[in-house]
Amino acid sequence: MAHVQPKGSFVALITPMNCDGYVDIEGFRTLLQWHEENGTEAVLFMGSTGEVSMLSMEERKMIISETSKMNTGKMQFYYGVTGNNTETTIEYTRFAKAEGADGVIMAAPAYICADNDAITDYAMEVLDSADLAMGFYNNPPRVKTDLHWDNLLKLAKHPNMVVLKESTTRVGQVAQVCAAKPDMAIMCCCSPNLGLVIPTMALGGHGTANMTGNIIPQEMATISKPWENGEDAFACREAWLDNLAMLHFAYSAVNPVSIKSLMQAVGLPAGPLRKPLRSLTGAALQKGIDASALSGATERYGFKVNAARLAAE
Repeated sequence: MAHVQPKGSFVALITPMNCDGYVDIEGFRTLLQWHEENGTEAVLFMGSTGEVSMLSMEERKMIISETSKMNTGKMQFYYGVTGNNTETTIEYTRFAKAEGADGVIMAAPAYICADNDAITDYAMEVLDSADLAMGFYNNPPRVKTDLHWDNLLKLAKHPNMVVLKESTTRVGQVAQVCAAKPDMAIMCCCSPNLGLVIPTMALGGHGTANMTGNIIPQEMATISKPWENGEDAFACREAWLDNLAMLHFAYSAVNPVSIKSLMQAVGLPAGPLRKPLRSLTGAALQKGIDASALSGATERYGFKVNAARLAAE
């Protein structure tokens, strides 16, 4: 069957935790409502932003089962299904489909450093495993594997392949993929250091698969709107430049340390990071507080800064 392709702001959600370190399901409910109200068009549970590598299999399946019940139809719900091998990734994919997911996102399994042909074959096996909308996250900064555009365009021919999230350092790859006009949404990571966002949107990209939307969802919705006219382009440029300090802060520590620390400090459901990750405090966290105030986000969203959290060392 034909699948709906995501567009606009596709936010990779954090996994909120309770103070005891367990998953905060009600925190998910609050965050999802907040994103619905602020322009997010799709969400990804359990990407790298969701501390997925530190969740147990039971927790991962529980998150799929519980959050899928919260889907009001106003946003697409995608789930990160990358396992440590092909079989585990397929198991998560089929489980997500059975629980009512709108789609899933896979990446190359971490740590194994398989070559591009092996990862392409892996992705094709997952794509064949269920009639479900799927995407591939090309994420060399996290997993080393960096698929060439030839590999990605091969995947794009599969009817279940609906979205590419690109995080390569090879900015020219975006043009090669866009020029081929594949039948899939083309999105990119929001890291300002990679420099992918403006080229992707200018070349006809469909949005961003971002994590900064966890803290500035309206702004990322503006940045991520596909360009239909000059007004869209100028709005994207203005929002990008106005929020550049926040974007840099979001990537100032390994994902999701910065963004989750800031969310906790301003009163959004976040909770602690899973050990051995540690939250930012003091001057490092102050940069995020300052960026929020500078962009107007603190006032816009009514954030209340936790002074004790900020002062902790």
